[in-house]
Amino acid sequence: MSRATEETNRRMLRARDTMDRDYARPLDVPALARVAHVSPAHFARTFRATFGETPHRYLQRRRVERAMFLLRESDRSVTDIAFEVGFNSPGTFSRTFRDIVGRSPRTYRREAVAVGVPTCFTMAWTRPHA
Repeated sequence: MSRATEETNRRMLRARDTMDRDYARPLDVPALARVAHVSPAHFARTFRATFGETPHRYLQRRRVERAMFLLRESDRSVTDIAFEVGFNSPGTFSRTFRDIVGRSPRTYRREAVAVGVPTCFTMAWTRPHA
Protein backbone atom coordinates (compact mmCIF):
# COMPACT_ATOMS: atom_id res chain seq x y z
CA MET A 1 0.00 0.00 0.00
CA SER A 2 1.39 3.37 -0.95
CA ARG A 3 2.02 6.17 1.50
CA ALA A 4 -0.64 8.30 -0.22
CA THR A 5 -3.24 5.54 0.19
CA GLU A 6 -2.35 5.15 3.86
CA GLU A 7 -2.74 8.89 4.41
CA THR A 8 -6.11 8.91 2.64
CA ASN A 9 -7.31 5.98 4.75
CA ARG A 10 -6.17 7.75 7.91
CA ARG A 11 -8.09 10.88 6.94
CA MET A 12 -11.26 8.90 6.21
CA LEU A 13 -10.93 7.00 9.50
CA ARG A 14 -10.54 10.30 11.34
CA ALA A 15 -13.82 11.53 9.85
CA ARG A 16 -15.59 8.22 10.55
CA ASP A 17 -14.36 8.29 14.15
CA THR A 18 -15.82 11.79 14.45
CA MET A 19 -19.18 10.47 13.23
CA ASP A 20 -19.01 7.56 15.68
CA ARG A 21 -18.23 9.87 18.58
CA ASP A 22 -20.41 12.88 17.72
CA TYR A 23 -23.29 11.18 15.87
CA ALA A 24 -25.92 13.23 17.76
CA ARG A 25 -24.41 16.56 16.67
CA PRO A 26 -25.34 18.16 13.36
CA LEU A 27 -22.63 16.90 10.99
CA ASP A 28 -22.57 17.64 7.29
CA VAL A 29 -20.15 16.80 4.49
CA PRO A 30 -18.31 20.16 4.62
CA ALA A 31 -17.69 19.79 8.38
CA LEU A 32 -16.48 16.20 7.97
CA ALA A 33 -14.30 17.21 5.01
CA ARG A 34 -12.64 19.78 7.26
CA VAL A 35 -11.90 17.01 9.78
CA ALA A 36 -10.32 14.98 6.98
CA HIS A 37 -8.52 18.05 5.52
CA VAL A 38 -9.93 17.58 2.02
CA SER A 39 -12.56 19.26 -0.15
CA PRO A 40 -16.21 18.28 0.38
CA ALA A 41 -16.54 16.68 -3.07
CA HIS A 42 -13.32 14.71 -2.66
CA PHE A 43 -14.38 13.64 0.82
CA ALA A 44 -17.76 12.34 -0.32
CA ARG A 45 -16.23 10.35 -3.21
CA THR A 46 -13.36 8.96 -1.16
CA PHE A 47 -15.50 8.06 1.85
CA ARG A 48 -17.86 6.07 -0.35
CA ALA A 49 -15.00 4.34 -2.12
CA THR A 50 -13.35 3.50 1.22
CA PHE A 51 -16.36 2.38 3.27
CA GLY A 52 -18.93 1.40 0.63
CA GLU A 53 -21.59 3.94 1.62
CA THR A 54 -22.01 7.68 1.60
CA PRO A 55 -21.09 9.72 4.69
CA HIS A 56 -24.75 10.66 5.15
CA ARG A 57 -25.90 7.04 5.08
CA TYR A 58 -23.14 5.98 7.47
CA LEU A 59 -24.17 8.68 9.92
CA GLN A 60 -27.84 7.69 9.62
CA ARG A 61 -26.98 4.05 10.26
CA ARG A 62 -24.87 4.98 13.27
CA ARG A 63 -27.74 7.03 14.71
CA VAL A 64 -30.20 4.19 14.10
CA GLU A 65 -27.85 1.71 15.83
CA ARG A 66 -27.84 3.92 18.93
CA ALA A 67 -31.61 4.32 18.72
CA MET A 68 -32.02 0.54 18.55
CA PHE A 69 -30.10 0.21 21.79
CA LEU A 70 -32.18 2.92 23.48
CA LEU A 71 -35.43 1.35 22.26
CA ARG A 72 -34.41 -2.02 23.70
CA GLU A 73 -32.95 -0.78 26.96
CA SER A 74 -35.13 2.19 27.97
CA ASP A 75 -38.77 3.17 28.14
CA ARG A 76 -38.21 6.67 26.76
CA SER A 77 -40.52 7.84 24.02
CA VAL A 78 -39.61 7.29 20.39
CA THR A 79 -39.66 11.07 19.87
CA ASP A 80 -37.18 11.66 22.71
CA ILE A 81 -34.90 8.98 21.32
CA ALA A 82 -35.12 10.46 17.82
CA PHE A 83 -33.94 13.85 19.06
CA GLU A 84 -31.28 12.36 21.34
CA VAL A 85 -29.58 10.47 18.52
CA GLY A 86 -29.48 13.50 16.25
CA PHE A 87 -32.61 13.49 14.09
CA ASN A 88 -34.43 16.82 13.72
CA SER A 89 -37.84 15.29 13.10
CA PRO A 90 -39.64 12.22 14.44
CA GLY A 91 -41.02 11.58 10.96
CA THR A 92 -37.57 11.54 9.37
CA PHE A 93 -36.35 9.30 12.18
CA SER A 94 -39.19 6.80 11.71
CA ARG A 95 -38.78 6.74 7.92
CA THR A 96 -35.00 6.28 8.15
CA PHE A 97 -35.33 3.66 10.89
CA ARG A 98 -37.81 1.69 8.77
CA ASP A 99 -35.53 1.94 5.69
CA ILE A 100 -32.53 0.60 7.61
CA VAL A 101 -34.09 -1.87 10.06
CA GLY A 102 -37.12 -3.00 8.07
CA ARG A 103 -39.76 -2.09 10.66
CA SER A 104 -40.90 0.95 12.58
CA PRO A 105 -39.26 2.00 15.86
CA ARG A 106 -42.40 1.09 17.80
CA THR A 107 -42.61 -2.35 16.18
CA TYR A 108 -38.90 -2.89 16.79
CA ARG A 109 -39.33 -2.01 20.47
CA ARG A 110 -42.32 -4.33 20.82
CA GLU A 111 -40.49 -7.23 19.15
CA ALA A 112 -37.07 -6.67 20.76
CA VAL A 113 -36.51 -9.20 23.46
CA ALA A 114 -33.98 -8.59 26.20
CA VAL A 115 -31.92 -11.74 25.93
CA GLY A 116 -29.46 -12.76 28.63
CA VAL A 117 -26.43 -12.54 26.35
CA PRO A 118 -23.55 -10.06 26.36
CA THR A 119 -24.28 -6.71 24.74
CA CYS A 120 -21.55 -7.25 22.13
CA PHE A 121 -23.45 -10.27 20.76
CA THR A 122 -26.76 -8.41 20.76
CA MET A 123 -25.16 -5.53 18.88
CA ALA A 124 -23.64 -7.87 16.30
CA TRP A 125 -26.89 -9.78 15.76
CA THR A 126 -29.07 -6.67 15.50
CA ARG A 127 -26.66 -4.43 13.57
CA PRO A 128 -28.49 -2.88 10.63
CA HIS A 129 -27.04 -3.48 7.21
CA ALA A 130 -26.70 -0.81 4.55
